[in-house]
Amino acid sequence: MTTKPLTYADAGVSIDAGNALVRAIGPLARSTARPGAGAELGGFGGLFDLKAAGYDDPLLVAANDGVGTKLKLAIETGNHDGVGIDLVAMCANDLIVQGAEPLFFLDYYATGKLDNDVASKVVASIAEGCRQSGCALIGGETAEMPGMYGAGDYDLAGFCVGAVDRDKVLDGRAIAPSDVILGLASSGVHSNGFSLVRRIVADRSWRLSNVYPWAAGQSLASVLLAPTKIYVRSLLPLAQERRLKGLAHITGGGLLENIPRVMPEGCHARIEMDWGLPPVFELLQQGGELAHEEMVRTFNCGIGMVVIVASAGVESVTARLEAAGEQVLRIGQVEEGQRGCTVTGSGGSWSATHNA
Repeated sequence: MTTKPLTYADAGVSIDAGNALVRAIGPLARSTARPGAGAELGGFGGLFDLKAAGYDDPLLVAANDGVGTKLKLAIETGNHDGVGIDLVAMCANDLIVQGAEPLFFLDYYATGKLDNDVASKVVASIAEGCRQSGCALIGGETAEMPGMYGAGDYDLAGFCVGAVDRDKVLDGRAIAPSDVILGLASSGVHSNGFSLVRRIVADRSWRLSNVYPWAAGQSLASVLLAPTKIYVRSLLPLAQERRLKGLAHITGGGLLENIPRVMPEGCHARIEMDWGLPPVFELLQQGGELAHEEMVRTFNCGIGMVVIVASAGVESVTARLEAAGEQVLRIGQVEEGQRGCTVTGSGGSWSATHNA
């Protein structure tokens, strides 16, 4: 008895589909080219020329992250057009916090069975995120792994490398009592806390297709899936001019846990939460009956990036950021005290210290 010889395709992996995807996303990668990188795909590794990028004494800064369970909402609704921006944002925003310019990005896309239409949309949004942050998409990996993922599921990871001249590193050591804390508005929930978001949606039996009056005709799904805001282009010139003392990207851990990470010893951040929760956060708080402390420890609560500046520079920095399109709020100040943060709002006062 003869049997048909097995192929990789018989095992569920299509090399042809993978090659077709690489050909399809080539123009997307090329659209992100910048000085130092041509953003061509297909090699075993991506090259970057730091000298061509204009650096003399650079330090490299690297970050990697994912999108988390926000992907489940994208998969359930078939809306894949923003998760790639989320992926880049989670990395690029972490680089600018240290004063670094994002230079190049690599992505990892894993799925059980490759759907080129979905994968192309995801990579297109990754390329858009790269364009927004000024970095080149110079490579990545697409992994088709039957049996590892459920039907239609996929996962993402992103890797970004940036550079900062040695004398322009933002490490928070210049922060001092009397400095002012500004907040840059978020675009929504960003990419953290979605396990809790999905639990609230499920417990309350909310329909993701529901349209809310405050959402300007958008569905709940669209509001929740709004891509993470990328702050690089607004902040990089100010960082390079040494106009900033510190930055904190408000991700998992919310305001309460992230701000202490940039405080030096002897400095305590005091935040007055009087800006009012954006409607999507009010909806989540009411829907989940969440305590105020849970909100400030889990979500960005409307503030995606914290900017710390000397009191004498508040007006000029605010004007520059607003001219760059940011909504800037004065949310607190630095005081002498234990390294940490206190957030005060209508529901009470909550504190966290930095655990080095």
